[in-house]
Amino acid sequence: MMDHQSGQGFDSYGSDLNMIAETSEKHDKVDDDISNNLELCAGEDERFVEQPVADSDTLEPFIGMEFNSREEAREFYNAYGRRIGFTVRVHHNRRSRINKEVIGQDFVCSKEGFRAKKYVHRKDRVLPPPPPSREGCQAMVRMTLQDGGKWVVTKFEKEHTHKLMSPSEVPWRRSEKHLISEDEKDRRIRALSLELYNERQKYKRRCAAYEEQINMILNDVERHTEHISKKVADVVRNIREIEEEKSESNGR
Repeated sequence: MMDHQSGQGFDSYGSDLNMIAETSEKHDKVDDDISNNLELCAGEDERFVEQPVADSDTLEPFIGMEFNSREEAREFYNAYGRRIGFTVRVHHNRRSRINKEVIGQDFVCSKEGFRAKKYVHRKDRVLPPPPPSREGCQAMVRMTLQDGGKWVVTKFEKEHTHKLMSPSEVPWRRSEKHLISEDEKDRRIRALSLELYNERQKYKRRCAAYEEQINMILNDVERHTEHISKKVADVVRNIREIEEEKSESNGR
């Protein structure tokens, strides 16, 4: 009886051990699945981080970065400069030879280039010259308009040749508070250029009309002068004829 109970006890204990082993194996399998999923998620996160997004709070410009407009690109580079510690200046642009549309724009560090010597060494200067504000810094970003209407970064110079400021020290440029967008500025320039062209054409037509009237007056004066000259010649001829007749009658 006891042996039978002992056998049943051992069998029960063995089955419990088997259940524990199976449960442990299931837990290990779940742990492995969780680890694999975590590694997969981590890999996806890494791949996600590798795809940069145009966020002015976290990124710096990179070749191929796209913007919807020139104004959006300038706002991004201004925010980047404020975060890094420098102010931005709009540099020269490039226009299409076909329709004069702006197809390229450079944004540079405000310390780009050097001040012209004629402003530094002025003979009529009374006060001492101000400290140089440009130090030949090469930091800049170049934007190019693509066929799809996107503005793309085609050149980026990151390094500065001067000490950078802290974000709190970066001054607000006066033009940043009431800033006219580059597209709006370009639209105004084209409108003014067209208006100037129309005014020039109007003045040309007016000058041509004036010139025609002056020529008509001069022609009238010339014809009148010829008419007067003929009359004077006739008068002189008549006087000579009268004098000749008088002389002939006196001689008789």
